[in-house]
Amino acid sequence: MKWRKMADHVQGLAQLEILCKQLYETTDTAVRHQAEKALVEFTNSPDCLSKCQLLLERGSSSYSQLLAATCLSKLVSRTSNPLPLEQRIDIRNYVLNYLATRPKLAAFVTQALIQLYARITKLGWFDCQKDDYVFRNVIADVTRFLQDSVEHCIIGVTILSQLTNEINQADTTHPLTKHRKIASSFRDSSLFDIFTLSCNLLKQASGKNLNLNDESQHGLLMQLLKLSYNCLNFDFIGTSTDESSDDLCTVQIPTSWRSAFLDSSTLQLFFNLYHSLPPSLSPLVLSCLVQIASVRRSLFNNAERAKFLSHLVDGVKRILANPQCLPDPNNYHEFCRLLARLKSNYQLGELVKVENYPEVIRLIANFTVTSLQHWEFAPNSVHYLLSLWQRLAASVPYVKATEPHLLETYTPEVTKAYITSRLESVHVILRDGLEDPLDDAGLVQQQLDQLSTIGRCEYEKTCALLVQLFDQAAQTYQELLQSTNSSAADVTVQEGRLTWLVYIIGAVIGGRVSFASTDEQDAMDGELVCRVLQLMNLTDSRLAQAGNERLELAMLSFFEQFRKIYIGDQVQKSSKLYRRLSEVLGLNDETMVLSVFIGKIITNLKYWGQCEPITSKTLQLLNDLSLGYSSVRKLVKLSAVQFMLNNHTSEHFSFLGVNNQSNLSDMRCRTTFYTALGRLLMVDLGEDEDQFEQFMLPLTAAFEAVAQMLSTNTFNEQEAKRTLVGLVRDLRGIAFAFNAKTSFMMLFDWIYPAYMPILQRAIELWYHDPACTTPVLKLMAELVHNRSQRLQFDVSSPNGILLFRETSKMITTYGNRILTLGEVPKDQVYGVKLKGVSVCFAMLKAVLSGNYVNFGVFRLYGDDALDNALQTFIKLLLSIPHSDLLDYPKLSQSFYSLLEVLTQDHMNFISSLEPHVVMYILSSISEGLTALDTMVCTGCCSSLDHIVTYLFKQLSRSTKKRPTPMATDDRFLHIMQQHPEMIQQMLSTVLNIIIFEDCRNQWSMSRPLLGLILLNEKYFADLRNSIVSSQPPEKQQAMHLCFENLMEGIERNLLTKNRDRWVLPPV
Repeated sequence: MKWRKMADHVQGLAQLEILCKQLYETTDTAVRHQAEKALVEFTNSPDCLSKCQLLLERGSSSYSQLLAATCLSKLVSRTSNPLPLEQRIDIRNYVLNYLATRPKLAAFVTQALIQLYARITKLGWFDCQKDDYVFRNVIADVTRFLQDSVEHCIIGVTILSQLTNEINQADTTHPLTKHRKIASSFRDSSLFDIFTLSCNLLKQASGKNLNLNDESQHGLLMQLLKLSYNCLNFDFIGTSTDESSDDLCTVQIPTSWRSAFLDSSTLQLFFNLYHSLPPSLSPLVLSCLVQIASVRRSLFNNAERAKFLSHLVDGVKRILANPQCLPDPNNYHEFCRLLARLKSNYQLGELVKVENYPEVIRLIANFTVTSLQHWEFAPNSVHYLLSLWQRLAASVPYVKATEPHLLETYTPEVTKAYITSRLESVHVILRDGLEDPLDDAGLVQQQLDQLSTIGRCEYEKTCALLVQLFDQAAQTYQELLQSTNSSAADVTVQEGRLTWLVYIIGAVIGGRVSFASTDEQDAMDGELVCRVLQLMNLTDSRLAQAGNERLELAMLSFFEQFRKIYIGDQVQKSSKLYRRLSEVLGLNDETMVLSVFIGKIITNLKYWGQCEPITSKTLQLLNDLSLGYSSVRKLVKLSAVQFMLNNHTSEHFSFLGVNNQSNLSDMRCRTTFYTALGRLLMVDLGEDEDQFEQFMLPLTAAFEAVAQMLSTNTFNEQEAKRTLVGLVRDLRGIAFAFNAKTSFMMLFDWIYPAYMPILQRAIELWYHDPACTTPVLKLMAELVHNRSQRLQFDVSSPNGILLFRETSKMITTYGNRILTLGEVPKDQVYGVKLKGVSVCFAMLKAVLSGNYVNFGVFRLYGDDALDNALQTFIKLLLSIPHSDLLDYPKLSQSFYSLLEVLTQDHMNFISSLEPHVVMYILSSISEGLTALDTMVCTGCCSSLDHIVTYLFKQLSRSTKKRPTPMATDDRFLHIMQQHPEMIQQMLSTVLNIIIFEDCRNQWSMSRPLLGLILLNEKYFADLRNSIVSSQPPEKQQAMHLCFENLMEGIERNLLTKNRDRWVLPPV
């Protein structure tokens, strides 16, 4: 029997090895899928643990060892049915012994086993055996590796590096509060010792004559540098900084680490390593230096900070004086980041006091100029250099130090290098067919924002340079256009140069700071504006023959900056800019300048109607102009604006046409157009219904056309869809703009009841086509939104109830039909289904909270509109997995805000739901409490507060001698009593977030807490004891006192007076 069992094991191992090979080596998808399926079953099998050990002991291939390691990681990570402590200790010891006796495993196997060790250690960090934290002796665990061969050393260092990384990263399967407790404990007990160990090992390595061509020695240094970096990159205070905010990062080194940074040898070690190591390792050294340079300022006093900064600047100077390694792109990028940190973490007043400042700023300026001139090399690193100079330039007005900052000498050089290098790049890009940076709008805008501040420093020099370069380029461009034998390539080059200049002029005008500007600078702005407007006149006159899309986009960028600075209610009309415009172009005041804006907008819409980027940016400019109180009133008086208000048809504006070749989603810009027109119309509309009817004529004709098409059995479906989608997008823009009662009521009377059936019919016909239904649903959501109290019906008007009926009908029609689609592929589910559902939720929320419908009358008069809408909401909700509710931000925001309204005003409906529905809603609230989106989290707190208050009231009533509550109330109470763990879990979650996390909405979190405590007093007492005992002994008394103070003077009720006495513990 024993031999047969062993034979079965051997046969099973052989089968597993075959499956592993099939999974990792085969190119046949079907075979790989089958192997994956079989291995998933193996992972979930009861004897997985013993078989993993056999695979590690006897497996003949690296793939089987990898399988064993990954399976064990899953086993130790699972939250349900976790492995016993003794078993986890055995696995940890086994892994360490396995690695020690097999130092030459395949790299991916070693990595997987180290990952397993790190996971066990992290998850067992607070586990005790005989008063000993058994998983915390990490340095002792790796000491034997560090005392052995180079291969063993690499494994030991990698273990520490991976462990630091593992503990630093939160994972979704365990609560964030547990992660922060582990990370904080690891930081306080072990991290500094690990960092000190890595520095000591680096010192030892740098003192030896290492052969870095030897793969193992190179690998050891690589792992040591990664370990140092992981220590310095640790999330010390739980801020979880986003890597995209790289330039704002401060490393919150604990005070206990001060000694390492006060000792200049730590900083010197890394600078020495940079100069001695090859480019394969030196970028990692610079990454460490970036972190060291970002150490929080408060770690030092003023004298210590000045000394530290002096050593840092000396190191930077040494790198700049010996730039042999900087041509390596990785070194260059990290060094640019290091330079940026000099200013993000230190003040200009501190930098100028450094002994070698004049020499260093000269070297940095030369490095920057050279970098900008070589624009094709590492373009993503330029951001950091410009960021440095932007911050330096912005600091100039605030410097109190007597030492010269010399920026008046060097910023003009940087500005000139940027501008001239961009102009010189145009010819090369066109000649060699390179990727044009102008096509990356985000990158260009980012760099221009930085240049706007740099260029404003010594603005006279910037302006003189721009005038000179612009005049040269414009003159050459004009000569080329007039010449009969000029080549198209030459014209394109000049247009490219002018595009850059127009962008840059817009940027430097946008960089004007009102308190720091002078009349002379405004006059200089006038010089630049005149030139751009003259160029615009030239290019517009040629649009019938040819146009340049990039140049037009640059013009729009310029107009946007010009509008922000010089048009609006706060601008001084005596500005010298207007004087210059009057002298050169005859534009005497803001109204005349606005006429130029509108002229440009109409020209663009006429000639560029089929170019989506230009059309959308042009309409955005019109929309922005329509927002200003004074400017919109000046605009309405212009004949060009009156022309737009009276002729908004495809005949004059081609983008309004129904083009069969265009995509339905390309019509989005129409909403922006009609929002602007709506605002312009409202200025003088008042109660003039004739003017409104006149304005609506094109839309009336479009609705009649759609109605005509839908009334026949044989109609062109695509044409009907396009006409309808364009129309509802237009109407949504108007509805958004009409935020006054008088104007909105005109629109409401126009659309209801005449055209509402057409919208309902569209939903019935095309529910499966989101490109058609989403705009219709969004229009309805806008119509029912009581923005600025615009939906105020007369007391004798039934329109509020009739509007809700239409809303209910649309939600019910769409909801019931969208549920017939069945299973939708995961990659299409949002577009096809969830987006429409999200809009329905937002629509229902708007109408329920609009305060213009008395919902009690529906049940009173036997009208099922409210019930239909709410039942459809429940059906839609149950068709959505919990994970999707939080995975899609728009869906989660609309759902949780609707749930807040339902729990506040319609708890009778919630309490009448089936148990599984109630549990689904409570589970969604529980998950939403820990959501990263503050809006979602706040909505969950509010919903939970309403539910808990309702429950408490029902419980209080049931204990008093009163008539029996309604059966539905009894049922809801019964469900809660059957599942007390749900409310208890939420009490635990809320309390842990408030006490242990950086809670951004503490007031909202505190609202449901009192009700949760009063409903679960025994559980709260146990939870309180558990939290207090989990604290270090020296903090337990203080924590206990906090809890005592929390409940002091609090009565057992949820009356407002009692709630107001409720104060959170000052943790």
